[in-house]
Amino acid sequence: MSEHKNGQKDAYALVLSAIDVGIYRPGDRLVESELAEQFGVSRTPIREALQRLETQSLLTRDGRSLIVASLDHNQLAELYVVRTELEGLAARLAARHAAPEEIRVLREMVEEDRGFLSDPEALSLANRRFHKQIHLASHNRYLVQQLDLVHRTMALLATTSLAVKGRGETALNEHEAIVAALEKRDGEAAHLALKNHISKAFETRLKLDALSVRI
Repeated sequence: MSEHKNGQKDAYALVLSAIDVGIYRPGDRLVESELAEQFGVSRTPIREALQRLETQSLLTRDGRSLIVASLDHNQLAELYVVRTELEGLAARLAARHAAPEEIRVLREMVEEDRGFLSDPEALSLANRRFHKQIHLASHNRYLVQQLDLVHRTMALLATTSLAVKGRGETALNEHEAIVAALEKRDGEAAHLALKNHISKAFETRLKLDALSVRI
């Protein structure tokens, strides 16, 4: 692979990661020259990375500038519809195909993640790891690819619903129910538990957004 191609890939991954971890948040302007200096990459792969992120709707135009996109109410609802169905399918397949070791890892994650209840950002990262592990345990590469796209778009949410008082503990209890169903190899129960988990997360997100509205 050429140096140019490596640079392009690295630049894309660097900018995407910066959005993903919240260094750049919805509404932030991304300047090609500043990004090139920050990441130590030439401007050409940065420009191509920004164009790629724009085609994926992670960036949007504000005049001549590119800014990190944000999700309106309808986009958020559409995203959660897709996420609910795909995540539910992943849980159903994981109940069928996950290795015993994969399920034990999920069990350990739930137990260890309780140590993050006082740190919403750390809990949010742990939550993403947990969901990713379920995706991988489905052993369906095409489903994993689609869920990667969904979770990449989730990075456009400026705050985590796990910061809402009590939501972190409730979410971990929901994770507990998902793992219990996987341990029993009950695909239907795992499917329903995961869908319920995403539904509750969406409900919390809507309440959080409602509180931010100024009348």
